[in-house]
Amino acid sequence: MSEVFEGYERQYCEASASLTRKCTAAAASQGEKLKQKAAEIKSGIDGAEALIRKMDLEARNLQPSVRAGLLAKIREYKSDLNNLKGALKRITSGNAQQGAREELLESGMADALGVSADQRSRLLRATERQNQTTDRLRDSHRTMLETEDLGVSILHDLSQQRQSLLRAHDVLDQVDDNITKGRRIIGGMVRRMDRNKWIIGLIIALLVLTILVILYFKFVH
Repeated sequence: MSEVFEGYERQYCEASASLTRKCTAAAASQGEKLKQKAAEIKSGIDGAEALIRKMDLEARNLQPSVRAGLLAKIREYKSDLNNLKGALKRITSGNAQQGAREELLESGMADALGVSADQRSRLLRATERQNQTTDRLRDSHRTMLETEDLGVSILHDLSQQRQSLLRAHDVLDQVDDNITKGRRIIGGMVRRMDRNKWIIGLIIALLVLTILVILYFKFVH
């Protein structure tokens, strides 16, 4: 429900309750005091009508699913206000006799105000239930937003961990490349050492052969 509508609704319920009390008091008054109270009631009814118009305008700007329930409540408020208007009309009618006012107070006024009070009580209960539903929806929405924030945070952490794993994988690839290069270098060095061994062995063999040849010729001749 719109917070603006709720504000108008609270103002109307307070104004309606105040008007009901004023009507009850005015029914027991007479003369100038009655005229004064009737003027106050008339002014209060005008203000209540303005609040109903504002509620109607606000409700018609809302979504259709919400609008229908609010317009039904506005019709209840209009009926309640019509009862107050009828009570004011009976109070300010041309019959100024005290007995007639007392009869109005005891019968018609009591019935009208009783209906208004009953309607207002039902409307207030319905409003309270709707406000509770709205509060639950707000709590659910807040919980959903908190869950969404938590999910986003987890996804962010997972993304950072993924980046760390990718960097570690790149480092391992570089280490593996370095190890492969090292193996190649060591293999080359081993091959060169083996070749040098063969060369040295050949040189030694040639030297030994040369010495033997020299000794042979020396002792033979």
